[in-house]
Amino acid sequence: MTTPVGFTLVQLRYFVTAAERGSMTAAADELRIAQSAVSSAVANLEHELRLQLFIRHRARGLTLTSAGERLLQQARDLLTRARDVEAEARGSGGSVSGPVAIGCFVTLAPYYLPALFASCGEHYPDVELTVVEDEAEHLHQALRTGRIDFALTYGLGTPTDADLRRETIDLAPAHVIVPAGHRLADREAVDLAELATDPMVLLDLPYSRDYFREVVASSGTAPDVRYRSRSYETVRSLVAQGLGYSILNQRPRTAQTYGGGEVVALDLLGDRPPLEVTITSVGGVRQTARARAVMDLLRDVR
Repeated sequence: MTTPVGFTLVQLRYFVTAAERGSMTAAADELRIAQSAVSSAVANLEHELRLQLFIRHRARGLTLTSAGERLLQQARDLLTRARDVEAEARGSGGSVSGPVAIGCFVTLAPYYLPALFASCGEHYPDVELTVVEDEAEHLHQALRTGRIDFALTYGLGTPTDADLRRETIDLAPAHVIVPAGHRLADREAVDLAELATDPMVLLDLPYSRDYFREVVASSGTAPDVRYRSRSYETVRSLVAQGLGYSILNQRPRTAQTYGGGEVVALDLLGDRPPLEVTITSVGGVRQTARARAVMDLLRDVR
C-alpha cells in the first residue's frame, strides 16, 4: 500500500519564498508571518520528503542542496497549477491579473517593450509587468532560478539541451551602418568585402561579438576592430562620428544618433541567415495564465 504524501501547498509556498529570499527571516517578512512558522513548515516538508532542502549557515542565510534545487522548480510549477485551478473554481478563469516578470535582451528592449506595455495595459490592465534587461547568459540564469517567467532574446547562445526551450517570433537580418557622407552611403546594399579597409566598431556583448565577427569572416575578410562598446546607441554614435562602420540587427526609425550625427543603414549582399528573435522559457514548466496572456501579446508585437 502506498503511503500518501503529507506535504501541503502552504509548505511549498514557504519553501519557495525561503529559497528565493535566501533566509527564513526574509521569507517571514515577505509572507508577514512569524519566522518560526516558516522554519517549522520547511522542516516538516523536509521530514515528509525525507530530504534535506537547505544548508543552514549561521548568520549567513540558506543555500539550496541539490535536492532543494530540483524541488524548487517543481514546487513553482505546482503552485502555478494550483493558482490556475483556484481561478477556475472561483469562476475567474477569464480574468487575468497579477505580476509577470519578463527578461529582455538589452538591445531588443526599445523595439518591443513599449508596444508590449501599451498592449498589455489595454487588454490586461490588472497585470503588473516587471522587466529585467540584461545579456543573454544572465537572462538564462534568471530563467533557471525563477526570477523571470520568460525572456525575449536572440537565438544566440540559447542552450540546445532540454532545460530551456525557445519559440521564434521574429527575424532580424544583419545590416551595415556607415556615417552619412561615407563613400558607400548612397548605396542600398553592400558586400562586406567593400569595407575591408575600413575600421569596425563592434557591439561588444557576449555571443553578439562572436556573431558579428563571423558575419565579417563570411565575406572572406577579417574585421579591423578599432572601437568597442556594450551600448547599441554608443556604437551608432561612434559610427556617425566617422570612426568606422558597424553591423547591427535592429533598425531604428531615425538616422540621427544621440550625439547629433547621422548614420546610413545598408543591406548586406549575400545569403546570410537572420538572427531569430525568440521567447525563451524553462522546458517542462507550465506558465501562469497571465504569463501566457502576455506571451500571446508579445507574439503580435513587431
